[in-house]
Amino acid sequence: MATSALLQAIPVSSASRTTFRTPTNRLCSRRTASFRVRCTAEEEQREQAIPTPAPPTSNPSPPPPSPKPKVSTKFSDVLAFSGPAPERINGRLAMIGFVAAVAVEAWKGQDVLEQIGNGGIPWFVGTSVVLTLASLIPLFKGVSVESKSKGLMTSDAELWNGRFAMLGLVALAFTEFVKGGSLV
Repeated sequence: MATSALLQAIPVSSASRTTFRTPTNRLCSRRTASFRVRCTAEEEQREQAIPTPAPPTSNPSPPPPSPKPKVSTKFSDVLAFSGPAPERINGRLAMIGFVAAVAVEAWKGQDVLEQIGNGGIPWFVGTSVVLTLASLIPLFKGVSVESKSKGLMTSDAELWNGRFAMLGLVALAFTEFVKGGSLV
């Protein structure tokens, strides 16, 4: 038969040591600075906490906050397979590429392969260089993407949007190849 326990925290004014029994009848002790903990089992074993006076002690200072892990700015770490740059840069390029491919296809009626063949290579190279540099400069300065991530536009949302854009761009090119022309 399963038992469930209810823990209650009761504010007290000074440090105290609380002894209580767990649902398995094990005697436990917990020292708290501003709360007394009481554990009550729901079965027939309703026992209240037995407070015992604690020797007066000085208030210990809170531990110092742990320092933030330093982000590596080494070239090999930033561009490593599992590093912060490769998937993020490819995702950003795919997002811009997908929107540009669909916009040009709607405007001129050219499929993706036609767009690349009719002067799309310089645009692709130029956009790739600008976005790669814009993505790498903050990483080499030690700024993590997660530190600038707040609200709706989080770093995880950017990764997922980039992944979907990569899939969308490949699906657009494959569909146009199979169909033999543009979608629009």
